[in-house]
Amino acid sequence: MLDSLERNTFSLIAPAKINLALHVTGRRSDGYHLLDSLVVFAHFGDKLSVKRASADSFEMSGPFGRHLPDDGSNLVLKARDALRQYFPEQATPVAIHLEKYLPIASGIGGGSSDAAATLRALTALWGIEAEPAQLAEIGLLLGADVPMCLHGQPLVARGIGEDIERLGSFPHLPMVLANNGVSISTPQVFAALERRDNPPLPAMPALSSVDDVCVYLAETDNHLFSATEKLTPAIGDTMKALQNTAPRLVRMSGSGGTCFAIYDSDSEAETAAATLKQSKPDWFVVATHSITEGN
Repeated sequence: MLDSLERNTFSLIAPAKINLALHVTGRRSDGYHLLDSLVVFAHFGDKLSVKRASADSFEMSGPFGRHLPDDGSNLVLKARDALRQYFPEQATPVAIHLEKYLPIASGIGGGSSDAAATLRALTALWGIEAEPAQLAEIGLLLGADVPMCLHGQPLVARGIGEDIERLGSFPHLPMVLANNGVSISTPQVFAALERRDNPPLPAMPALSSVDDVCVYLAETDNHLFSATEKLTPAIGDTMKALQNTAPRLVRMSGSGGTCFAIYDSDSEAETAAATLKQSKPDWFVVATHSITEGN
């Protein structure tokens, strides 16, 4: 969803990444865990804008903007600098503005999605004709989730996240995302795993409806949940609150602490989100839906 605002300005949404299922299948000798994950992206996320400038600058706003560093450790700036290193002749100074709407360290790939959005926006702004495989290679240097965020469509990711199978057809999933404010360290969650040699995802049938997806997901798991719950028992509060809204399915995304619920319709998701916001006004709660091909 890349839009040109004016001749030298580009803006796009960095959508939340939702792990519908996440199986931990092994561990490499370098410490990286091997995963099988069914991933969709929400029609909700951060907003990133880039424009030409006389000197580099970076600003953040939005409800979670103040929680992020604005130095070289920020993935947006790492993505800018990595792309500049590959294409130094085209990489003129830029002003970058990130509106941060996704919670920090919340299992929905906010930083990785921001990095992917930066790569895509600057590629357009700088007129770089990079092959998708080349951008994925740059993205992998920034983090294992960045290549899949470059796709932004339903997919299955394997390996450490670099082996990606795009799903050409996938149903619209009405969803609610909820986070009670806990930040969770992904490395600590992986370190707390009791088992790392779980089976891969089961073979995926044709999925054409919410019902199809929920029936399939019932055969899957998020193998990080038990470790996250052990480290942060409050994740159970989020799961229970979502379960009380009568969804089709509730699960934690990634390593937490954001959980999601799937509903039969957008109106049911919106009603559930409104109810949850009323009872939990301090939580991050949003009704959304999965991005499918073309929306």
